[in-house]
Amino acid sequence: MKIAVYGPSYNERSKSTIKILIDYLKNKKASVFFERDFYDSIITNSNINIESFSFETFKILDTSYDLLVSVGGDGTILRAITFVKDLNIPIVGINTGRLGFLATIPMNKVKKALNEIYEGNYRISKRSLLAISIDGNETAFELNFALNEISVSRKNTTSMISVETWLDDEYLTSYWADGLIVSTPTGSTGYSLSCGGPVVMPESDSLILTPIAPHNLNARPLVISSDKVIKLKVSGREKEHLVSLDSRIITLANNTSITIEKAPFNVHMIELKDERFIETLRKKLLWGADQRN
Repeated sequence: MKIAVYGPSYNERSKSTIKILIDYLKNKKASVFFERDFYDSIITNSNINIESFSFETFKILDTSYDLLVSVGGDGTILRAITFVKDLNIPIVGINTGRLGFLATIPMNKVKKALNEIYEGNYRISKRSLLAISIDGNETAFELNFALNEISVSRKNTTSMISVETWLDDEYLTSYWADGLIVSTPTGSTGYSLSCGGPVVMPESDSLILTPIAPHNLNARPLVISSDKVIKLKVSGREKEHLVSLDSRIITLANNTSITIEKAPFNVHMIELKDERFIETLRKKLLWGADQRN
């Protein structure tokens, strides 16, 4: 099995997890490639003798990889997909972060989870993504897709912006707000949720439009079919606004035409057979956690 390992800069919180992962993969005699910057960070900032294991490194991935292991939180997985792109390499997330809707493997169950993956005791969850083009140009971003959300927001001002919104060339509304989030079902438990958006099951074939602090108080989050093409145009007191794809941000001039639609490929997330999204919701959002119960 050819395995890629990705993580952010090394920190002490992930030390024990990295040690367990390294020992496990070495014993399995897997062909292991660490992302180059992550590998260098481990060498520089820890006393883990990773060099003695003779692992190789990667800067880009190709279809020869069987698995990518992400070591970190949900944000780490969002960065990991920029390596995976449309290659259909399954991703499993070991959670050394906080909430963990995407990175679902806890640090104390790494060996058990990896054993199940090696034995094929898992399923693939295909997660839809969003794609963006600016004035019809798909190259404004180096990578023009997002797993969680694409958002537009104000820049260098405390004033609201107006986000004119069309669905399939039919005018929907103008949101007077701090911005607007277009979210996938996967991203419904992220930024959209914190702005009052609904939780949507990952397998749902839908998108969510969630205004950020809207001043038109009758503006509410809207769930739409994923085959809709969303067009946005921002205006306001400042001449520019921000557009973000997950954590990647650019500045755009106002009145630029922004088109958002479902991307033509999916990301493949590994889910262990004893994992369920509904159970994750209960645990992560503390549903039903009431001392009276």
